[in-house]
Amino acid sequence: MAVPKQRKTKSRRNQRRMHIHLDKPTLCICPQCKEKKLAHTLCKECGYYKGKEVIDVLKDKTKKKKEEEKGEEKKAKPLTMEGLSKKEKK
Repeated sequence: MAVPKQRKTKSRRNQRRMHIHLDKPTLCICPQCKEKKLAHTLCKECGYYKGKEVIDVLKDKTKKKKEEEKGEEKKAKPLTMEGLSKKEKK
């Protein structure tokens, strides 16, 4: 089995690994909403890809808001003895 005659220094090791790194992703500007997005992907802000609407983003945002409001309403109501007894029956 091959064994190196001399130890490689940290400098030599690091010079060899100099090109092993991550590059920043190249971003382009969405023609619809002018936000930065990854190339060849749909825009997460407006839901458009190649000039066509793929995802209705506003629908999802309004749905999330309604769910949050319902959650707040449920938390806001205090529990009474009658309410607790109804939950036990179900």
